[in-house]
Amino acid sequence: MSVVDSVLTRIPQTYHDVAIRYRELLKFGAVGAITFFIDTAIFYALKWTVLVPKPVTAKVFAVLVATIVSYILNREWAFRTRGGRERHHEASLYFLVSGIAVGLYAAPLWISRYVLHLQTPYTGRLVQEIADFTSGQIIGLLLGMAFRWWAFRRWVFPDDARQQRGDSRTVRTERTPAG
Repeated sequence: MSVVDSVLTRIPQTYHDVAIRYRELLKFGAVGAITFFIDTAIFYALKWTVLVPKPVTAKVFAVLVATIVSYILNREWAFRTRGGRERHHEASLYFLVSGIAVGLYAAPLWISRYVLHLQTPYTGRLVQEIADFTSGQIIGLLLGMAFRWWAFRRWVFPDDARQQRGDSRTVRTERTPAG
C-alpha cells in the first residue's frame, strides 16, 4: 500500500471522494509545500549571508534549486500517470515553463524592492523583511505555482499523446504502479 493510499484510508468518507477526484492537485500541492520550504531556506540563507545586497539574485537561485527538486518529485510522483513524451523533451519543457515561472516568482520581490523602495534606508529593517516575505514568498509563489500548474498539465505532462496534438476527446485511464 502506498503512502497516499494509506492516507486516503484515514480520510473521512465525505472528504475521501474529493481527495480522490483532486488527487493530482493535492500531490502537486504537497510537492509545492516541500519545495516552498527548500526555496525559503535557501533564499534566507543566501539573503542573510553571501547575497545581502542582492535579494533578487538569492531568490532566483533558491527557486532554481527548488525547481530541480520539484521536477523530480512531480515527474516521479504527482504526474507519474501522465506523460507520453520522451524524458529529455519533457525535461526541456519542464525547465522552460519553470524558467518563465522564475520571472513570475521574482517579479513581485523586484517591484517591492526597486519600484516601491521597500528596503533600507527607505524603510526600517522589519518593514523590509515583511515586504520581502510577502512579495517573494507569498505573492511570487502563488503567481508561479498557478502558472506552473496550468502549464505542466497543458504542455509538460499532458494526459496522453493525442492531447498533445490537440484532441481533447480522449479519456485516459490511470496507469498502475507496474505499468
